[in-house]
Amino acid sequence: MENSNSAIILFAAFGALILLFVFLYFVPVNLWITAIFARVKVRIGELIGMRIRKVPPSIIVNSLITATKAGLDLTTNELETHYLAGGNVPNVIRALISADKANINLSFKQATAIDLAGRDVFEAVQISVNPKVINTPNVAAVAADGIQLIAKARVTVRANIAQLVGGAGEDTILARVGEGIVTSIGSAQNHKSVLENPDKISKLVLERGLDAGTAFEILSIDIADIDVGTNIGAKLQIDQASADLKVAEAKAEERRAMAVALEQEMKAKSVEMRAKVIEAEAEVPQALAEAFRSGKLGVMDYYRMENIKSDTDMRSSIAGNDGGSSSDSNKGKLGDKK
Repeated sequence: MENSNSAIILFAAFGALILLFVFLYFVPVNLWITAIFARVKVRIGELIGMRIRKVPPSIIVNSLITATKAGLDLTTNELETHYLAGGNVPNVIRALISADKANINLSFKQATAIDLAGRDVFEAVQISVNPKVINTPNVAAVAADGIQLIAKARVTVRANIAQLVGGAGEDTILARVGEGIVTSIGSAQNHKSVLENPDKISKLVLERGLDAGTAFEILSIDIADIDVGTNIGAKLQIDQASADLKVAEAKAEERRAMAVALEQEMKAKSVEMRAKVIEAEAEVPQALAEAFRSGKLGVMDYYRMENIKSDTDMRSSIAGNDGGSSSDSNKGKLGDKK
């Protein structure tokens, strides 16, 4: 009997301990006491509701205590709503306190919107208080005289709180600054003027209003370094001359091919004409025979024609071998005979 009573007492004590742990879990008395001593109004029912809604009461209560001590007027409902939306409550509180101390106009609604947009609102406030320096990569540009210049700039920016939601980031700033540097160097008459006054690049780039629509405000653009690159103009001229030479060679080869083709064509025409001459000469004996049969040509006429032909061949042979001297010598021999 006594053993059964001891077991019942032990079981009851164990059950009471479990109930105590459950009660302390759903009713964080320590946080409630901490809030009371920090003069923060938090009802015990609100803490139980946070547990039911799976919101860590420690994050909400500690953030509310920090905000209240800093003079910010916030409620547990606002902090809990932001947490349920996926926000970083402690980071928002730190950002609001930093902005308040630095006299920056930042409301709780703006801070939560910036935080939910994926930006670090506390870092944004820090950049607004302490401007950030962004180093641009090497930007290559060519002046009007064809000399390439490689510039590197340092851009000092400050966060624009009003444009953090929906504003462009650092990549856009770097792209716009690089574009401005290329435009400034490209509009210079020669590279020496750029090397003598690099501040002209900064002035021209700043005048373009590159921070429009971005989450930053450009305070200054400083040219950190300028190096002289290759002579792009001369390289382009060499490439152009090489291309022109290849075009000229191609045209010359085309003309040569056309000349060779024309020569072959003329040779073919010469052979064709020679064939026609031979064909015409072949018709001469037939014509002579026809003349003999018809009585239009006699035997004496034929011999006279042959004599004339032989004499012509002889004269042509003499003229081809001795030229004019042969005819003169023949005339002298004829004179001696006389």
